Amino acid sequence: MLGILQLINYKEIVNKKGVVSLRYLGNKDTITDIIQNLIMQKVKIQPHMVFFDAFCGTGSVANSFKTLCNIRINDNLHCATTYSYGKILGSNCTFDKLRFNPIKFFNNNKETIKGYFYKNYSLGGSNRMYLSEYNASRVDYFRQTIEEWNTNEMLSEEEYSYLLACLIESISFVSNTAGVYGAFLKKWDERALKDIIFIDVSDGINTNNHVMKSTEKIENIIENTPCDILYLDPPYTQNQYGTQYHLLETLVLNDKPVSISKVTGSRSTSNMRSDWSKKYKVHILFDKVIAKTNAQHIFFSYNNDGDMSKDFIESTLKRYAKDGSYDCITIPYKKYKNWKTNSKKEHFEYLFYIEKKPSNQVVYESPLNYIGSKAKIIPQIKENLIQKNTFVDVFGGGFNVGINSNYNHIIYNDLNFIVKDLIQSFQKYDTYDYIMYVKRFIKKYNLEKGNKENYIAARNHYNTLPPNKKDIRILFALILYSFQQQIRFNNKLEYNNPVGMRWFNDYILSKLVSFSRIIKESNVTFLSSDYIHLSNSIDITNNCFVYLDPPYKLTLGSYNDGKRGFKGWDDNLEVELFTYFDNLTAQNIPCMLSYVLEHKGEKNTTLEKWINQNNYTYISLGNIIGISGQPRKEILILNYDI
Repeated sequence: MLGILQLINYKEIVNKKGVVSLRYLGNKDTITDIIQNLIMQKVKIQPHMVFFDAFCGTGSVANSFKTLCNIRINDNLHCATTYSYGKILGSNCTFDKLRFNPIKFFNNNKETIKGYFYKNYSLGGSNRMYLSEYNASRVDYFRQTIEEWNTNEMLSEEEYSYLLACLIESISFVSNTAGVYGAFLKKWDERALKDIIFIDVSDGINTNNHVMKSTEKIENIIENTPCDILYLDPPYTQNQYGTQYHLLETLVLNDKPVSISKVTGSRSTSNMRSDWSKKYKVHILFDKVIAKTNAQHIFFSYNNDGDMSKDFIESTLKRYAKDGSYDCITIPYKKYKNWKTNSKKEHFEYLFYIEKKPSNQVVYESPLNYIGSKAKIIPQIKENLIQKNTFVDVFGGGFNVGINSNYNHIIYNDLNFIVKDLIQSFQKYDTYDYIMYVKRFIKKYNLEKGNKENYIAARNHYNTLPPNKKDIRILFALILYSFQQQIRFNNKLEYNNPVGMRWFNDYILSKLVSFSRIIKESNVTFLSSDYIHLSNSIDITNNCFVYLDPPYKLTLGSYNDGKRGFKGWDDNLEVELFTYFDNLTAQNIPCMLSYVLEHKGEKNTTLEKWINQNNYTYISLGNIIGISGQPRKEILILNYDI
């Protein structure tokens, strides 16, 4: 309705569509069409749908969907949310109560006020050269006038946001900065000496759809934010947006902070700091948001310069994606460059997509590469579970089954107390602190795949520590660089696995992050007991489901040979296990036993006979490839009907 003023003739402020655009880190204006086209290819957009732009920035992507569906925008910065909201709804503004065109009004007068911006961001009252004295006084006039109109109820919420968006846009083209407001230039840039013009940010396209806004940390609201399509475009470097756009934040809040930086004039940005700009914290938050959102369709923009690697992102997204839905395209993308920038590095944007699977179908993998792991067959196991209150994971090991059981209460037990401590550590320690501790240890000993000398030095350090000083996180770091990442000890309980060709890669990082989150969210009791005596520690009733995944006689690993400081496994113990299973059956306690029936042409006839004698149900899982690369025929034995 108001249109772009003809007075505006700066080429730099008009994009290829003829629409003005704020210079903003990570702005997607130039690639919005590509993003929109991919979304339209993947999703049949319906008017009732909600498109959620969780890091809206300048709102370019959200704005492109305003005529197609309902819009929800969010950003940690008030200036970003206000700008986006105003830009999206600008064309809808009629100013019926004001009864005149405010943009023409502002541009047809020369009124000034020597207010907060004049005194703090110009040479009129400070040493800061963000704005010329005239432009700063005009900004004060604009801001005060808009606030008076709003206080006097002459503006709707949309109109108020729209005028603030116009003011933000206007400042950006006369500011004496390199594009952001973290600092000002020491000499006047030619553009900063031009008189400010009040710029219209509307695109002339009205919307009849509902537009909602919030100014929150997305990780705090995602679980309770209904939406159909989630678009994520977070920061991808350590640049804190609160620092870079402090001046615009002060402009929108209009709170005139007294305590500001003596040099930059920045307000306190502590409440605006984002963990999405901190390496490894961003990894943790990314996993949480993808896991918690109720959106069916997720789109994620990220730059190749980002702190998260493509491997990590892909691994995380595939965990939550319906089979075959994952997709990723690469978009050549010229980063915003200021007048000082001279980088020749190629830049491009990744655009990821998944259709999210139901949460009860997500499989979380243990970060421990445990021999006999059931990670690959979790779906088959879950299909055959009976829902009870408590899941008893008798031979917990790497905890792949128990953590995916979705029971109200999970009991983890393993005779090997060191393995128990390893699993419990992922619940005990803050995930970020855990990662940083491991990273520091890796750096200290310069651990790398195949480096035997450094690995032995690190291993000796751990083994010679007194028991009360053996931080379990050190052992985890060692495991990551050991042979096949196995957990192996000698009779003195010294870790003795040799060096391997593996390392702390992004695939493991992804498993560590997601596993640590879900184990913290779960009600888990940790025990370390011989399973025969487990009933001395807990009551196993018919409201429990008992899962047994013991060592397999046909595929007995070195870690269960009885020479590792712990009880081994033999024929007698196998028969004892079968008796234990029979006793639970007699008590009407549902049980599932994972076992190997055949391996390398040898069949466990004792197992087969026992199953037939007791008329137990068994389900063949086919040939499973273990760590050794050898196939084994695994079965599930049940004492109940499916």
